Amino acid sequence: MKKWKAVSAAVVFVLLALPALAQKGKGKEDANTRTVEGSVTNVADAPVNGAVVQLKNTKTLQIRSFITKDQGTYFFHGLSPDVDYELKAEYQGAASSNKTLSSFDNRKKAVINLKLSK
Repeated sequence: MKKWKAVSAAVVFVLLALPALAQKGKGKEDANTRTVEGSVTNVADAPVNGAVVQLKNTKTLQIRSFITKDQGTYFFHGLSPDVDYELKAEYQGAASSNKTLSSFDNRKKAVINLKLSK
């Protein structure tokens, strides 16, 4: 019976420690990455749901895409702080100008809003 209580206590301890360990690992990942988010609006400054936002890594030329949500919002995570990224949005023939997230921009969470024009 004593042995069973010891095993039960050990299992409970491990289960309680797992979220703390997962959080610790997440913090390390966040220390080496950054995010960019924002919204896409049309010429009347209304949010655009369904616009395609493209994020281009200027070092590798890899492009990631995100389709905006209800309020025209987009989000990219896990970005290298040592790379410049170009952002643009497109929707039904309209496009935004290109915006750059520079490697010199040291914000962990950058906000870049994009406005569509014909």
